[in-house]
Amino acid sequence: MQDQNVKTTAYNDSVVRQFSIMAVIWGVVGMLVGVIIAAQLVWPELNLGLPWTSFGRLRPLHTNAVIFAFGGCTLFATSYYVVQRTCQVELFCKKLAAFTFWGWQLVIVAAAISLPLGYTQGKEYAELEWPIDLLIAAVWIAYAVVFFGTISKRKVNHIYVANWFFGGFILAVALLHIVNSAATPVSFWRSYSAYAGVQDAMVQWWYGHNAVGFFLTAGFLGIMYYFVPKQAGRPVYSYSLSIVHFWALIFTYMWAGPHHLHYTALPDWTQSLGMAFSLILLAPSWGGMINGIMTLSGAWHKLRTDPILRFLIVSLSFYGMSTFEGPLMAIKTVNSLSHYTDWTVGHVHSGALGWVGLVSMGALYYMVPRLFGQKQMHSIAAIEWHFWLATIGIVLYISALWISGVMEGLMWRAINTDGTLTYTFVESVKAKHPYYLTRLLGGALYLSGMIIMLWNVLKTATSGKPALAYIPPVAAHS
Repeated sequence: MQDQNVKTTAYNDSVVRQFSIMAVIWGVVGMLVGVIIAAQLVWPELNLGLPWTSFGRLRPLHTNAVIFAFGGCTLFATSYYVVQRTCQVELFCKKLAAFTFWGWQLVIVAAAISLPLGYTQGKEYAELEWPIDLLIAAVWIAYAVVFFGTISKRKVNHIYVANWFFGGFILAVALLHIVNSAATPVSFWRSYSAYAGVQDAMVQWWYGHNAVGFFLTAGFLGIMYYFVPKQAGRPVYSYSLSIVHFWALIFTYMWAGPHHLHYTALPDWTQSLGMAFSLILLAPSWGGMINGIMTLSGAWHKLRTDPILRFLIVSLSFYGMSTFEGPLMAIKTVNSLSHYTDWTVGHVHSGALGWVGLVSMGALYYMVPRLFGQKQMHSIAAIEWHFWLATIGIVLYISALWISGVMEGLMWRAINTDGTLTYTFVESVKAKHPYYLTRLLGGALYLSGMIIMLWNVLKTATSGKPALAYIPPVAAHS
């Protein structure tokens, strides 16, 4: 019989609620900007002739909003939710956790102001200038302290595998951001990189590809390893495989970045090294995908009636597809066709919309009713609509860009018998027009699903009240 005088402690879910709501709001904002710039590619006059609304200014705003605002808030929310429940303790240092929320929102707002104004370092996924970079570093270090501080005071001996992925992602992103952002400021909104020439390119794509590998893969695999078993009501298919998956992925991903620089001034051996590790990367990636999907063994029937589980499992299908396509495109001969074409854009979005987007939505749909004292989301039918709009939107989007990209690459390399180019560059651009219309339609469908999600989340949050989830008292005695 338990001691009735034992004080019960609730998890600190206030910061989880804040990040969860803002993830959905920023998702709508980021995807709206994406649809706007997709429309600009079809109708260039939508640039409005203004520098602030031009494609070149809005495109980095879109990527930063969907990756760091939507994706980042989702990662903060899920990692804080998962680490408390798997360690059975409250978050370490409430005030520092609150700082990570408000600091991250300030980063997002600063990005939304500075990027349309043209303040940029010109580095993919690392455009933000040095004052914002410093704030990111401060928030991220605080995030690491909160996360690992929570693990250090855990009441259970075991560290669940999701926390390995979250922890690896936090440490790797800190290293990547701090090294790649090293710069010499020359004014408040201007700086010069600490690196030059091909070294700058190599460091940037070491960062750029690992931003995909850790921010957009390892962190979201942490989400997968907790929420798929939870929603399915099944244990993870193979816990041993999940540990092998973690260490193989963490080791291999770090070396794959040079495949972005094939046929450049980067030394050939470095390009080949990036290609080789990209091919090796297929094994741990598919191992993790299979582990997640096979967790449904004995519960496949749930996919017919559970739209949240459908989000999570279909996201894994896109993860498997993207992690097959990535190594394929890293092969030099394939890369000679795909590089600089829409095929690359299609590949990125199959991962971003299909893997990151769907697994985020599934996790948020799981958490939100529990965070606000509800048995389920306000409307299950709305989740069904969201799933089908998102899935159809993704298929239209990426298939259009695959066709457009392969066509584009073939047109660029087509040569007449006298050695002259068969097509001008303008002809290749004109040929892409119908595919850009299809891409716009796919993006609009995806955005409409996200707007439905925002309505559903806000109705769920406002019809309930913030719920207190108590730490199991047994854990306090263990």
